[in-house]
Amino acid sequence: MGSPLVFKQIGGEMKKFFGVVCCCVLFFGCAKKQDDPNTITLWHWMTDRHEALEQLALNYERLTGVKVKVDLYAPSDAYSQKIIAAAQSRILPDIYGILDKKEIFASFIESGYVTDLTEEFQKDNAAWENALFAKAVDVNRFAEGNIYHIKPGIYGVPVDVTNIQMLYNKKLLERAGIKSPPKTFNEFLTAIDALKRVGISGLVSGWGELWLADCFASNYAFNIMGEQKVMDTYQGKVPYTDPDWIKVFDVFRILSERGAFAEGIVTKPNKFAEQDFALGRAAFGFNGSWSVNVYHDMNPDLRYGVMLPPPINPNRPMSIWGGGGSSFVVNNISKKKQKAIDFLRWLTATEQQAFLSTETRNLPSNREALTSIPSVLAEYAQGMDYTTHPTIWTYNEHSLVIEKFDKGLQSIIIGEKTPQQVAREVQEIKEREMKKAHP
Repeated sequence: MGSPLVFKQIGGEMKKFFGVVCCCVLFFGCAKKQDDPNTITLWHWMTDRHEALEQLALNYERLTGVKVKVDLYAPSDAYSQKIIAAAQSRILPDIYGILDKKEIFASFIESGYVTDLTEEFQKDNAAWENALFAKAVDVNRFAEGNIYHIKPGIYGVPVDVTNIQMLYNKKLLERAGIKSPPKTFNEFLTAIDALKRVGISGLVSGWGELWLADCFASNYAFNIMGEQKVMDTYQGKVPYTDPDWIKVFDVFRILSERGAFAEGIVTKPNKFAEQDFALGRAAFGFNGSWSVNVYHDMNPDLRYGVMLPPPINPNRPMSIWGGGGSSFVVNNISKKKQKAIDFLRWLTATEQQAFLSTETRNLPSNREALTSIPSVLAEYAQGMDYTTHPTIWTYNEHSLVIEKFDKGLQSIIIGEKTPQQVAREVQEIKEREMKKAHP
């Protein structure tokens, strides 16, 4: 239990980063040990949820006599550095979150700083686990035979969930004579034509942030070829020049040539794309459930709905990115572990989840709280059964390949390159990186 946190197989650059972070302990300060046995400490990064968490902590103290000290450290990058520095110095709080890759999560577990909560989740015929969205719990689960060699189990508690879907402006669709949101890719193209006839822009999204375009492409890759073939590609068994991958790239060519994209989509930051959709400058958006709060602040009168991206292959479901949004873990070396666990169980109960969702307009992780949330959030919640995410995939693509892939999508959208050209270029990077990994 006294060994320092060890981060395995993270590469030279990441090792340098963690070396620098160790020096940050002085910057962030040393946390004082909390001697009061009836006080537990929670660290988080969520500025939009801080007041609601403090209110819930106060309610919990009134009910149980246990004080929950809620400490906010933002932005998220600074929070992550603080968590790593605190782990190195063994001063982690009783409850905290890990904002990083599954590999780093595994390293915290391996070093003894995360409690295995499986037994708690399975008490009373798995009442706690069954009350939460399965996909949210899975984000914090390590399955049998996982590549990190972590004991199978559940190691974190999701306090909300999220997913990324398409949105449609009801007023603009009505103006174009579109009676219902499109359910297939061809119907979507027909809707785009109808919108263009009355001078309304089609799809807006913050694809200046490449990960959002990557997410959209991933949706269609899973729909066109299925998860297994995507995973085979990441392992190097299927090339990006495969006809199915050409179809994925071709989605962006077709939409671009059809005039489906709002002007400047390839350089637009998501906050500006959110503004465009909120103010009725485009009929469709592609954004996450967190945007409900954003749109409400920008335009409380906006009438819009939520839909899955329209599929191309009718024989496969349209997978979307999503799962646990924010999660907390319990410090395994805390002397107040059980009090921390009891608080998280209470925090994820129906009443508290409904309060959090109403106050912050985020999707609750407790499925039983859905009856008490805004209707547009409930629409987002309906897509939770279709969610997937890189954090739960068996394999992930190399970062340089992803970068080439995403920049290639931009090239297709602006007409600079064809899908076939981009596929060849991405495959070249893939083969180069595979040779480096297996010389």
